[in-house]
Amino acid sequence: MAWKRIKASLPPGRHYFSGNEAVAEGAISAGCRFYAGYPITPSSEIMERMAHRLGQTGGVFVQMEDELSSISAVTGASWAGAKAMTATSGPGFSLMMEGIGYAAFTETPCVIVDIQRAGPSTGQATRVGSGDIMQAKWGSHGDYQIIVLSPWSVQEMYEQTIQAFNLAERYRVPTFLMGEEAVGHLRENLEIEPWVRVFDRKKATGRPPFEAKSPRQIPPMPSFGEGERLLVTGSTHDGLGIRRTDDPKVHARLIERINDKILLNKPTIVDVDGFFLDDARVAVLCYGFTARSSLSAVKGLREEGYRVGFMRLKTLWPFPHENVGELSERVERIFVPEMNRGQVGGEAMKSSQCEIISFCQTNGEVIRPEVIRKELMRLL
Repeated sequence: MAWKRIKASLPPGRHYFSGNEAVAEGAISAGCRFYAGYPITPSSEIMERMAHRLGQTGGVFVQMEDELSSISAVTGASWAGAKAMTATSGPGFSLMMEGIGYAAFTETPCVIVDIQRAGPSTGQATRVGSGDIMQAKWGSHGDYQIIVLSPWSVQEMYEQTIQAFNLAERYRVPTFLMGEEAVGHLRENLEIEPWVRVFDRKKATGRPPFEAKSPRQIPPMPSFGEGERLLVTGSTHDGLGIRRTDDPKVHARLIERINDKILLNKPTIVDVDGFFLDDARVAVLCYGFTARSSLSAVKGLREEGYRVGFMRLKTLWPFPHENVGELSERVERIFVPEMNRGQVGGEAMKSSQCEIISFCQTNGEVIRPEVIRKELMRLL
C-alpha cells in the first residue's frame, strides 16, 4: 500500500479557525501543492489561505480567469504528479462540470471543494443552502462515479479534506468536499494531531495506466515526464489510453470498470454515524450542517423519553443505500431535514423499507433545532 505518515501542516494542539481556513490546512497537510481557482462567495477564504500557504510550502497557486480553466489546470497538474485541488460555489460548480466529467473518465485524482450557497443561478450569494448534492453526482453527462464527503464541523472540514485527498489518490477519482456556507464561515476550535496519515498514488513502470486485473483494483498512475508514453484522452480509450471510439466492447469495458472500482469498494469508502438507534421508533437521517441542529433536537427529545434516533451521512456518494436500508428495517419512519427540496430524501427512498418524510427549507437560513423538534413531535 502507498500509505505514509507525515507531519501536520500546523503545530499540534488547539487552533481557532473558520471551516474554510481548516480546508486549506487540511489540504496542505495531505500534501496538496497545487491550487487553481477563481474567487467566489462563500468559498473565497479557501483560495486566499491557499495562496498564502502554498507560498510557504513550495507549492504553486494560480488564480485562473474562470472555473472552466480552474478544473482543467487542476487536472493537468495532477497528471504532472501533483496533489491538486480547487474550491468554488454554485455557479462556479456548474461551470466545472465538463472538466469534472473529463477528470472522471481519465481517472484523474483531484479534490473539488464546493461551499454551497442558496441557488439556483446567482441566488443568494452569501446565504446557505445544500442544493448541489445531486449535481455533484449527475452534473456531467454519461455514467461514472465520484466520491462526495459531507462535513458538519470545522474539525471535519480539516479531517475530511485530508480524507478526500486520500480517497482521490487511492481510487483515482475526483473527490468532493460538499460543505455549506454555514460550516465554511463557522469558527470553532480545531485539534491538530502531530502526524497525518496520507495515501500517495501507486506507480508502476511499463504498466497500462487505464487497465486493471480485477474490477476492484486501481490501475497505477504514471506522471508526465517519467518516461512513460502517456495518452490522456476524454474519448473512449483502451488500457494504454489509445482512442477506440468505434469499438463497443472497449467502451463497455471502460465504463463498467470506472464504475465498479468505486461501487465494489463501497465498504472502504462509505462512512456513517449513528446515535440512539437501538430502541428508536423514528430516526432522523441527516448530513452536513443540518446534522448539528438535528442532533440537538434528538438529544432534547431523548431526555424527555421519546424514542427517536439519529443517523448522519458522512459520505453522500456513493450513497449509503445499505446503511439506510438496514435503518429502515428497524424504525417506523425516517425523517430527512434538508436545505434543498428533498435531494437526499428522494435518494433514501430507493432503499428504504419504511416511510421517508422529507422536510425542506430553501430560504437561505439554516434549519434550527426547534424547527426539527417541532416536526419530530408531529411524527412521535
